Amino acid sequence: MFFSGDPTSRKRVALGGRSSKERDTQKLMEQTRMERDRRLWQRKQNAAAIIIQKCFRGRKAAKAERAKVREQFLSRYGSYCQNTDRRCFCEDSDYLRQLFFFFNARNAGDYTVLVETCRGMLNLVQDNVNIVSLFAGVDYLAVHALVDHRVKNLAYICILSLYQNRSRFRQQLLVPDAESVMQSTVLLEAVAALIDPKLPWACKTVSYICHRNVFALFREIVLAERENVKTSSSTGKQSGVEHILGFMISHTGQNSCTCPNVDPQFSFSSQMLTVPFLWKFFPSLKGVFSTLGLSQHYIHQMSLCLQNHANLLPGDISAEYPGYACLLGNILEAAGVTLSQPACPFEMAIDLAAVTTFLLEALPPIKSSTQKAKEDAAMIEEDADSGDDIQIALDEDLERQIISSIDSRFMLQLVSCQYALINILFGGISSVGDDRSVVAIGAACAFLHVTFNTLPIERIMTVLAYRTELVRVLWEFMKNCHDNKRWSSLPEHLSLVPGDAPGWLLPLAVFCPVYKHMLMIVDNEEFYEQERPLSLRDIRSLIVILRQALWQLLWVSPTHPNASAKTALRGNTSKQNPYEFVKNKVSIVASELLSQLQDWNNRREFAPPSDFHADGVDDFFISQAVIDGTKANEIMKLAPFLIPFTSRVKIFNSQLVAIKQRHGPHGVFARNRFRIRRDHILEDAYNQMSALSEEDLRGLIRVTFVNELGVEEAGIDGGGIFKDFMENITRAAFDVQYGLFKETVDHLLYPNPGSGLIHEQHLQFFHFLGSLLAKAMFEGILVDIPFATFFLSKLKQKFNYLNDLPSLDPELYRHLIFLKHYQGDIAGLELYFVIVNNEYGEQTEEELLPGGRNLRVTNENVITFIHLVSNHRLNFQIRQQSSHFLRGFQQLIQKDWIDMFNEHELQLLISGSLESLDVDDLLTHANYAGGYHKEHYVIDMFWDVIKGFSLENQKKFLKFVTGCSRGPLLGFKYLEPLFCIQRAAGNASDEALDRLPTSATCMNLLKLPPYRSKEQMKAKLLYAINAEAGFDLS
Repeated sequence: MFFSGDPTSRKRVALGGRSSKERDTQKLMEQTRMERDRRLWQRKQNAAAIIIQKCFRGRKAAKAERAKVREQFLSRYGSYCQNTDRRCFCEDSDYLRQLFFFFNARNAGDYTVLVETCRGMLNLVQDNVNIVSLFAGVDYLAVHALVDHRVKNLAYICILSLYQNRSRFRQQLLVPDAESVMQSTVLLEAVAALIDPKLPWACKTVSYICHRNVFALFREIVLAERENVKTSSSTGKQSGVEHILGFMISHTGQNSCTCPNVDPQFSFSSQMLTVPFLWKFFPSLKGVFSTLGLSQHYIHQMSLCLQNHANLLPGDISAEYPGYACLLGNILEAAGVTLSQPACPFEMAIDLAAVTTFLLEALPPIKSSTQKAKEDAAMIEEDADSGDDIQIALDEDLERQIISSIDSRFMLQLVSCQYALINILFGGISSVGDDRSVVAIGAACAFLHVTFNTLPIERIMTVLAYRTELVRVLWEFMKNCHDNKRWSSLPEHLSLVPGDAPGWLLPLAVFCPVYKHMLMIVDNEEFYEQERPLSLRDIRSLIVILRQALWQLLWVSPTHPNASAKTALRGNTSKQNPYEFVKNKVSIVASELLSQLQDWNNRREFAPPSDFHADGVDDFFISQAVIDGTKANEIMKLAPFLIPFTSRVKIFNSQLVAIKQRHGPHGVFARNRFRIRRDHILEDAYNQMSALSEEDLRGLIRVTFVNELGVEEAGIDGGGIFKDFMENITRAAFDVQYGLFKETVDHLLYPNPGSGLIHEQHLQFFHFLGSLLAKAMFEGILVDIPFATFFLSKLKQKFNYLNDLPSLDPELYRHLIFLKHYQGDIAGLELYFVIVNNEYGEQTEEELLPGGRNLRVTNENVITFIHLVSNHRLNFQIRQQSSHFLRGFQQLIQKDWIDMFNEHELQLLISGSLESLDVDDLLTHANYAGGYHKEHYVIDMFWDVIKGFSLENQKKFLKFVTGCSRGPLLGFKYLEPLFCIQRAAGNASDEALDRLPTSATCMNLLKLPPYRSKEQMKAKLLYAINAEAGFDLS
């Protein structure tokens, strides 16, 4: 239609969207659908009502029929079954059929009828009536189906009645000597008579009631009674419940038993073994369960459930009694009896290790009383809102049951049982790939690893180290795998790690802590001479394995790139990710063991130091090691021995440089200037410098010496005088004549235990000396102070052990080793747990233990005595002096820096070594000025003269030109500035050549006149370096 020009005839558009007709259609369809749904729901309601009514009518009719049958039964046989006889139990009697039909355990009358029925049956049996003929007549086989049905139901309703009426039988059901007239006793004796193993229907009856979950009923019965009956009496009699359970658990479907397998969820293991302290109520049942066949069956059944990851345990009784912990305690207690029996099967030990490993892993860590006391004290200082998950502690008695079960005897039996097979399979572990041996290694290592991280291990560690072949067997396994370059994968269901995990991971997690513990107890003769427990050759191979494993874990495939291994262990990694936890744990224990082996190597070298160095350390690694938070930095903290010593020294120096740079402009100008009298150097330095703050110590310190005449020496301290001051004051302070330090027989220094008898402020002096030593290291000044190794351990905050004692008192060490290997009765030597201290003629007696004066040393406690004596001499006597020295030392030198070095390396860091004075190295890195050059004849003569000096004169010369008698630790290349020889006396006149050489120690500069002969040069140099004229010659 064309536009007509009339604006009023526009097309009308509905802005509401759909038309009204369309909206009406949609509404109609929705109403129709709702109506259809309503009719459908109404039909369902009607159908459900019909079903409910039918069920109700059926139940009502059944109830009425039961009441009718009950009334007929009571009228015929009496309310107390007084009208019954043996014919009531025969196959053609309706007595039991009617009883089963109307019986209700909650009905008091029905319960009385059941009790009297059982009493009548027991009376007949006691009158020598054969129970089979009582129920079956003369031909059991002809009517066995009916008889079996009646016996099964009778046994079940007896147990059900006990369960339903358990509140009525307080203090009756678990009493061993309960009177037979008691109703509960009658029912229990009836069940025991019906399931007697000699009866033909025993297996069918036990199988039936087991499938009816009677173990769960017995569980509730025992739990209801356990508060009233703490333990079973020691009369030797069994309670009725214990008697029945003893019969039932023997039905395992093996040998002559025809019982089918019971659902594990309703089995004796899951229902009864989760009752806390089960064996306290049923001691005889414990003996039955501990027989090899039964315990092997049930433990194997549990191990299969673990492989299928099935959680079959009933609900926990309470937070303090979780089911898995109760199960573990009961299994371990019974397993101690099983393992003590001869010919314990290997498979049984493997299954036991797998089950206990799984259950132990679920436990929260159990701590010793000492650990609990420390943590309780620490918690007082911590905030309540720490953000950590709150772990509910186990009941103390339950903890005690678990800990006491995994005792030294249990560990010895379990490990010996597993490794006995390995020794039989291959005397020398030649066929290391044998499947059974790998299973044994995996099961034992998984169990021990979890045990170490869950239970206090103080008692069992010594047993594993000295009374089992654990170390030898694990070492042979790892050695052969390493030599063959093929590590066997451990079974995943046994070993807590995935199948593709390194085969060395779990064995190292167990081997390292046990061998480390062993090394703390063995003496030097056993380790070096007798080569026990491992030969020195084997130890070198072990070092390689540990080094490669550490490098793999820490650098190649680290677990937590942004967190240290020790930090990771503080969390819940053990529960959330066991594999990561094992890797972290191995990183720590392997580094600790490798560090300990390095200490042994430092005492007497059996392996080159390079054996401890990882192959992958390069310049990139070194550059990363100085940056906090990097992998390399974490490796430096956890396993510094993997990095060569020279690289660590460079890292240490770079850290010092960074600190000095952060110190800012204050480090450029000396704010602290001191006048020091040479003949009172220690007193003046202490009086003026002991109050310096940490910031002042980091800054420049300048010294002006005053000679014996009270005149200031001419030198200007540009750094050289301070170096001379540090060398002189350390020589004076650490002189044994001053009384703060003493010498060992090897002339090594350690704090004088009697320093307080000489100096009233001796502890303040030790603090000052610690800060002085730190200042020397901070400035890169080497000082000639040979410290004893056991004192250097204190700078690293380490504990000293028996093997450190020879450096302090070799005679005492020999006496203690004599006691350790003494074959006679040590009690006859009349030794007690006391030690006599003799300081400057004053003898004092100290007890090594409370009451030690009355505690005699015997063969049983001699090892404890030896280590207490060592601890007293190496740690306790010098604890105050070492503590104050360390506080002063840590004002400048952080603990993380010192932890990069072992004690031997720390001594090199302090004093350098004799090899550090290398004349050829000094020649290579020397500069020349004033007309001298490398080919100059005077320079040739000079180097010939220096090389001809004795070592003592070479050290004096070095001090003369640098202010320090020791060269830089990494060589003269790192001398700041480089050594320089400058021509002195511009002309070569006789008067000029008569001058002595002089030096500027702050510039490491030697001003050498051009002498004409070697003899003249030698005489002038010797005179200058021995003149001890201070800085008046400069």
